[in-house]
Amino acid sequence: MESRTEPAEAEPEPAAAIRRPSPQSTAARPPLVRELLLVVGLFVVYKVGRQLADGHTAEAFRNANRVWDWERTLHLPGEGSVQGALLHSDTVVHLANTYYATVHFPATVAFLVWMYLQRPVHYVWARRVLAAVTAAALALHLTFPLAPPRLLAAAGLVDTGQVYGPTVYGAHPATDEMANQFAAMPSLHFGWALMVAIGLIAATRSRLRWLWLLHPLLTLLVIVGTANHYWLDAIVATALLGIALAVIRLPRGAGATEAHGLVADEASDEADGAVGNSGGAGGAGEKESVPELVGARR
Repeated sequence: MESRTEPAEAEPEPAAAIRRPSPQSTAARPPLVRELLLVVGLFVVYKVGRQLADGHTAEAFRNANRVWDWERTLHLPGEGSVQGALLHSDTVVHLANTYYATVHFPATVAFLVWMYLQRPVHYVWARRVLAAVTAAALALHLTFPLAPPRLLAAAGLVDTGQVYGPTVYGAHPATDEMANQFAAMPSLHFGWALMVAIGLIAATRSRLRWLWLLHPLLTLLVIVGTANHYWLDAIVATALLGIALAVIRLPRGAGATEAHGLVADEASDEADGAVGNSGGAGGAGEKESVPELVGARR
């Protein structure tokens, strides 16, 4: 008598054991230490460069009068209209000054950290664009020193930072050792905020992602309303960012690749949950393997 048996199908291994690295986790994420040194180095170079552009007081005020006249020639709205709306409330002015002083740099750092951890391909692209815009801005600061409208008598605007606080600038620009107050054009406050919004819109898939544009819009109202920048400062920053985005392109398929990584991770998590549930139902977390009798011949 012969009998032939075949084992039942092999029990699938736990998802955790067979999970393959998703494209997101295997994307070319730059070494962290190198990135930290690079970003800190760029920041130091920029700060030193801004200080080198300081001290051109007479030229900065001549350029300020030119910019003020250019804006009137172009029929741009007066900066005073925005500031007038802020001055209706001391609380609103104080909040605007706080936003100007505290949001700009931390928001950009948070953006880069999130992109590095969650969207490495987008991170490299965004970091390159920000570096290019910042370098171009530094060149303009060196060649075109510009006093902000809060220091220009012809503008008739209030230095809200000094009057209502808080402020990041000293009361006397010529002796301010902490910051160069004659580097108004272009506005990196606006340029960086706009890039943060564009980067997050490009890197995410939510239908609400366009709301990120509220960040540069609010930044624009703040920098103009506090009299720290002219409208033209934001326009020039937008132009520089547009050129940088045209030259430094996001790699093709980056969005699809990283989105696929998210889907793969979600599928793996669901598989883990299914395995855990089946293990709990079996009591010991394992399923017995019973040979199946296929047939017998005598």
